Amino acid sequence: MRPRRLKNEINVVPYIDVMLVLLVIFMVATPMMQTGSVDLPSTGKSSAVPENPYRVMVKADGSIAVQDARGKEKSIDRRQLNDLLVTELEANPELPVLVVGDKAARYDAVLEVLDQIKLQNIKRVGLETVRK
Repeated sequence: MRPRRLKNEINVVPYIDVMLVLLVIFMVATPMMQTGSVDLPSTGKSSAVPENPYRVMVKADGSIAVQDARGKEKSIDRRQLNDLLVTELEANPELPVLVVGDKAARYDAVLEVLDQIKLQNIKRVGLETVRK
């Protein structure tokens, strides 16, 4: 009896046929797929500071100070910020609020202030930057 030899050849023709059929299916099906569109919110970019803004300043140590439209600045804590914003908005609902973050201030401290402002439904909020 003669020993069997191993075959080291693979017939790849069926695999190529399957791949070509799949390619044709994908080429036909792709244009029929619906593409979703994402509508991004629009933002404004202005180099001019709004007239008489209410500034909320985040200092390097995380403390908060506010500067009203008259230029008067006072230090407050985070709990007082909501009360001050409500008071100012009752007097002027279209009041622009600028958030001024110190260069050394932590990013999460600025975000917390922005979140508090967002909860007050203020329409005109901006970030003030200073170029040096």
